[in-house]
Amino acid sequence: MPRDVTFHDAGIRSPILRTLNASGAAAARIGWIRPRLDAKDLMDAARRQTGLEDFGDGRFLSGLEALLESLEGDANLTTFGRLVQKKMLTRFLTVRLAVTDWNACHPEALNETIRAPWVIAGLPRTGTTLLSHLLELDPRNRSLLGWEALDPAPPGPADSPAIRARIAHAEKDDAQLNQLIPPLQAMHPMEPTLPTECVTLFACDFRSLLFSTQTPIPSYARWLQDAEMDSAYEFHRGVLQLLQCGHEPLRWSLKTPQHLWSFAALFRTYPDARVIWTHRDPRKVVPSVASLNMAFYRTFTKDPDPKMVGQEWDRELSIGVRKGMEFDKQADPGWCAHLLYEELMENPIAALRKVYAVFGEELLEDHAEAIRQWLRQRPQSNFGRHRYDAKDFGMDVDEIDNTFSTYIERFGIPRERHD
Repeated sequence: MPRDVTFHDAGIRSPILRTLNASGAAAARIGWIRPRLDAKDLMDAARRQTGLEDFGDGRFLSGLEALLESLEGDANLTTFGRLVQKKMLTRFLTVRLAVTDWNACHPEALNETIRAPWVIAGLPRTGTTLLSHLLELDPRNRSLLGWEALDPAPPGPADSPAIRARIAHAEKDDAQLNQLIPPLQAMHPMEPTLPTECVTLFACDFRSLLFSTQTPIPSYARWLQDAEMDSAYEFHRGVLQLLQCGHEPLRWSLKTPQHLWSFAALFRTYPDARVIWTHRDPRKVVPSVASLNMAFYRTFTKDPDPKMVGQEWDRELSIGVRKGMEFDKQADPGWCAHLLYEELMENPIAALRKVYAVFGEELLEDHAEAIRQWLRQRPQSNFGRHRYDAKDFGMDVDEIDNTFSTYIERFGIPRERHD
């Protein structure tokens, strides 16, 4: 029977990793810090791995430098955390090199039109992942999948040996992550062959909320809050064009909560985007987000402070809804479909019919049947239940309610029961 999990279930228990971290701490006391997190070193490593030189638009450098400064100044990384960060950042740079090279060698890809993509936004923990999975079941839609966000170039037939090998590699990485953070599948189930978040592509431009979910980096979060996002969306579009090139174009179904922070840049890149904004009681959202991210922090950093984590994510998420509401005030009526978490969870098919109607479309009966089958095969508690409590993060639900009161009232968000 699936069990309840909390962020307390995360953290490194491996004797090998404990020894590695202890050795790294001892070395740091005498002034030796390895591996270094240096922009030039990371870029040189990516060049060596790929044999490529051109990173494309140089605007990514400001994000990379802001991130590295915050990782050194804020994150308090363990030795293992440093190793993971170095590997992850190098990988994003290799993706950038590969995408830039492929599009340069295939200029026809830049003629591909990404027409009227459906874009799921809304705060984390508001049903965005479930909704993305259900939209993927529509034969008219095409999602960005987990494996291809991390290894998009070169594109190829899904059944080719090269693509199967890349999927297998992604599945191996995914299995290792789940072994490292056992509660992750209950908190936020992910699979390389299922839809993933656009933050992975934004990370290749180093303007991504993904980094703040891995380690506590408040100075980078504040830099990102005011950063222009156009270069990240332009890279994002380049990847979609690459993946679409040579195929019959289907409607893209995309998602990440980060779109909520940057609707203006989204619409500058995709002027005909159809946005679905999901809503849920922030008293549930904020501690759930803090708990999920705390599981990563406990794995990669030294003694993260739950109270600080709660404060940072309460601030970050309140900025997201404020920015979203500011855009909503000046946007044309009907610019997006609003969907309550409660509606989605109680009757997913009815909820999707409502969304499709906003965009002047109908839900296909084959799609509805595929949703019924998917829900039967993947119950919400399939991997266990994620338990969290605002008190674990020094938060009071009434204070959260007060912080988000304007947002709650504006969209008629029902309060959920709190145990």
